[in-house]
Amino acid sequence: MEKDTMPWEALLQEFGIRSSGTHRVFYERFQQGIANLESLYRSVYGDFSEFEDVFEELLKSIIVAYLEREQDLKKRDKTKEKQGNWFLSNQLAGMSLYVDRFASNLNGLHKKLDYFEELGVNFLHLMPLFESPAGESDGGYAVSNFRKVDPKFGNLQDLVALRKSMHAQGMNLMLDIVLNHTSHRHEWAEKAKAGDKRYQDYFYMYDNRWIPNQYEAAMPEIFPESSPGNFTWCDECQKWVMTVFHHYQWDLNYRNPHVLREMLDNVFFYANLGVDLLRIDAPAFIWKETGTSSQNLPQAHQLLQLIKQAVQMATPGMAILGEAIVAPEAIMEYFGKEDRAGKECDFAYNATQMALQWDMLATGDTRVMLQAQGILQQKPLGTSWISYTRCHDDIGLGYDDYMIAQAGKDPYQHRSYLKDYYSGKFPNSPAKGALFSSNPKTGDARISGSLASLCGLEFALIAQGPDQIQLSIQKILLMQVFSMFTGGLPMLYYGDELGYLNDYSFLQDPAKSYDNRWMHRPIIDWDKAGLRKEKGTIENEVFSGTQKLIKIRKKLSAIADFNNIQWIQPHNIHVAGFLREMDGQKVFVIGNYSSETAFLTWYALKEFGFLPHTLYDHWSKKIIEVGSDDNYLILEPYGFRIFEVKE
Repeated sequence: MEKDTMPWEALLQEFGIRSSGTHRVFYERFQQGIANLESLYRSVYGDFSEFEDVFEELLKSIIVAYLEREQDLKKRDKTKEKQGNWFLSNQLAGMSLYVDRFASNLNGLHKKLDYFEELGVNFLHLMPLFESPAGESDGGYAVSNFRKVDPKFGNLQDLVALRKSMHAQGMNLMLDIVLNHTSHRHEWAEKAKAGDKRYQDYFYMYDNRWIPNQYEAAMPEIFPESSPGNFTWCDECQKWVMTVFHHYQWDLNYRNPHVLREMLDNVFFYANLGVDLLRIDAPAFIWKETGTSSQNLPQAHQLLQLIKQAVQMATPGMAILGEAIVAPEAIMEYFGKEDRAGKECDFAYNATQMALQWDMLATGDTRVMLQAQGILQQKPLGTSWISYTRCHDDIGLGYDDYMIAQAGKDPYQHRSYLKDYYSGKFPNSPAKGALFSSNPKTGDARISGSLASLCGLEFALIAQGPDQIQLSIQKILLMQVFSMFTGGLPMLYYGDELGYLNDYSFLQDPAKSYDNRWMHRPIIDWDKAGLRKEKGTIENEVFSGTQKLIKIRKKLSAIADFNNIQWIQPHNIHVAGFLREMDGQKVFVIGNYSSETAFLTWYALKEFGFLPHTLYDHWSKKIIEVGSDDNYLILEPYGFRIFEVKE
């Protein structure tokens, strides 16, 4: 080693990387990031006996990931860097789907790319693709091999071919990685079962219940009905294993830095497949401490920041999404806070806003939603939300009781009403959902059901009422408006664009019947999808309406996510509205969450410092002269307007 050469410089030189020449840009990124990386690593693993050796291995992983990255992906990295925060753009619109249930396999999906282009979607989230055991897959989140595509979808070559076609067509790819656990059929778990001490240390494994009981004392149950408790006895090795989710999902022990390094290698494997956005599943759980809930602990955030820094150094074109479905203030921490604000996850799910939209739809009251905005608007500039109306998962009512109380409601009664409304138990409720993971000890429950069924379409079709059908479609579109325009990358859920109802066939499948979330995971019938082109069909109305909203979104640059949202105060508690303003463009989005006609005084807009005279509604394509007829904006039941100021 030369006299003044830093140890990391010697390591780079070992791989042929110098401050000038072909790898100059990577050298600079490495130089800029190494101090932060080491600081984060030391904060978590500074007391580990092999600190230096394992850290050097981690640095090698970063270097190798960069060197193995294909040239077309490196060019894509440069293009994104020139765009700045490329993922904040209003030009992006996504869809989340199960490949097998949408199009049989990866090759089938490849043939459906024109469908997404027709709809306007250019960002695909493909639900878990990698190998997981049949009957013990948790929808693909119990991974037995992080690098082998499950044969039912095809193979790795099919995935790469799909990605290349997507990139060629201007589309982006999002995949999942499960950091918290593996399947008990994963190679590491199998070796642990066989008695290999190295791999037993990859998990939380104990000879007796003494330490597990200490964990259990403060840890909540995730699936109290189907998988109570947080530990499972393993006969093969005669040990208790931590299994926070299901008994077949073994929690990885990130106290062991070898686990971090190996999982970081898997992160880079996905980056070099060409993934644009990596969804980290259940990051809130990756660090465990006795005496705590073992969720959202400081070390979990430090590990995510470390992963983000490593990705920024090696494969900077890949953004990071932290799937943390937690309380509003806790969600905000996944963007990083204080001096690390914006340096953790690029994206988080806006689960709070999603749930509050369902709150508004059930109650016709916007005040609880408005109570949450002070927290949600603290999101650091340069980060973004995944905004959505439905997803593969249940709807949790995770916002805080004080938000309900400040809106003048009793939290317990309010939540009970919402559960009864969406499960169809409340008198005259048109919603057809079901309670998921109901906990009789606490009264907690979450809600399953498709967008259309929760909006009353299933009920309306049974009642055969054309007025109710139209009202349900109006609700569907209203919900999508507020997901697409409030800020972030809108992520449609497959089937919602066609008005799919609940699918009850899961009840006949023993591997799924215990989990009613399968009711909103449909198998797409492409003959039914063809009805989207036939005027007067439900499929046509929902598809064309969704398509139109995406087109409007792409026209309005003010909808890009630059923390530029201001909410209208509740002049009418049934009406939600906000202003988005950027580079001189002003956009007002206003919606009526009531089953009755609503009136909003035009002076509600004056609180933003001006009262526009002329507005253009992008939805109806009509020009409105403010106050020309009366002093109110009149909104039909569940009606909405997408106004642009034209003066």
